Amino acid sequence: MLSRPDPDDDHPDDSRYLDGAAGALAITGATAANGMSGAGRALEAGRNNLQQLVQLRWLAAAGQFGTVLSVHFALQIRLPMPEMLTLLAVLVLFNIACWLRTRWVPSVRNAELFAGLLVDIAVLSGQLYYSGGVTNPFIFLFLLQIAVGAVLLPSRYIWFTVALTGGCFVALTQWHLPLLVPDMEGLALPTHYIGGLLICFALNAALLVIFIQRIGRNLRQRDARLADLRQRAAEEEHIVRMGLLASGAAHELGTPLATLSVILGDWSRMAPFAGDPELREEIEEMQVQLQRCKAIVSGILMSAGELRGEAPEVTTLQAFLDELTAHWRSTRAHHGLEYLPAPDLPKLRIVSDVGLKQMIDNVLDNALEAAPGEPVTLRALVDDGQLVLRVSDRGPGFLPEMLERFGKPYQSSKGRAGGGLGLFLALNVVRSLGGRLQARNRMAEEGGGAEVEIRMPLSALAPQDLPDNAAHDAR
Repeated sequence: MLSRPDPDDDHPDDSRYLDGAAGALAITGATAANGMSGAGRALEAGRNNLQQLVQLRWLAAAGQFGTVLSVHFALQIRLPMPEMLTLLAVLVLFNIACWLRTRWVPSVRNAELFAGLLVDIAVLSGQLYYSGGVTNPFIFLFLLQIAVGAVLLPSRYIWFTVALTGGCFVALTQWHLPLLVPDMEGLALPTHYIGGLLICFALNAALLVIFIQRIGRNLRQRDARLADLRQRAAEEEHIVRMGLLASGAAHELGTPLATLSVILGDWSRMAPFAGDPELREEIEEMQVQLQRCKAIVSGILMSAGELRGEAPEVTTLQAFLDELTAHWRSTRAHHGLEYLPAPDLPKLRIVSDVGLKQMIDNVLDNALEAAPGEPVTLRALVDDGQLVLRVSDRGPGFLPEMLERFGKPYQSSKGRAGGGLGLFLALNVVRSLGGRLQARNRMAEEGGGAEVEIRMPLSALAPQDLPDNAAHDAR
């Protein structure tokens, strides 16, 4: 399949044409496939967050310096200047070290951001200790630390920050140097008032964390949806470009295929060939493969919206699957396909679509390439209003990195330009029908190998002019 070694092929592959034709698009697809991993993006975000924290700390340091000078000299409130300026100098030196780290290292982890936040809390607690403790109106600057942490850090860090700042708040109610405010010397805050301050702080801290994290989660979900929509748009544009390329090539192939068909017909009637059973058998095989090439070209044009005298047919689910498996066996040199329909497979009328046939054929071909000479198994059943097709092989299975990027273009170990497009196209066909395509490696007790599961809602396969189609038996 997508992640297997490329064996010597003993049959033509319907998806090979698209794989080869899309080789010209491999450069742009490879660029997207080699994007930064999730862990790399997280570390890069940590570095950006540290830069933001450094900028906020510069503002905090400047604000503290200005406030201390204003209170001491302008308001004539005596403060222990040496101790408070020493704490401020420590904060400045620490911020310089953080700034240098953002210049030297490419990534920063959450634990480092948390450690920096602890330093900020410790310095703020020291400043408040020397300036009145809980009687200082700047005590609620602890909420700013909580808000910053709620934005930058995950829950396991921020709730510890809430507990730590709450502990500092309680400690400052008992241990602090008095704030020497004129006309207020000797006055003390009532115990009930301090208790109310503590309850107010706890409520504000909890609400800040809860709502900031909820808002952050909603923004992340919105960004994820937008990223998914952008990815879908890019994939659809990619498919349109491949469709145009394939359609143009299919038109060009029509004439040489018709010429070959006429030549083989003439050869089959010529005496030297007609009289030799071995040559006659080879010509018949060539005619079968030529008809298959014509069917592939017709399918490409039909998928591009250019019908060649053919139209989608209304058939039954059983007839569609029986015809598909019979055609796949007859056009492959390897006939090892085990078709296992469920006994209770319902008799439903569906539209036989060329794109759907090619998608299933492509998944079967990938399974055959994974384990040449080994049988491929196709199981069909209906589950919760969905058609479920499971294609399994006995090959080496998918590589872990391939499973992580399953269905992405140019994710293949076949080593040829444009490889890995088969399952990418299959995934988009299934997605257009409202279904999903998944892959997994089977356990040893299941026989090993890989399994690709296709799920499609039966309503998407039903004829549109028969709304109650699911309730009718096929005629």
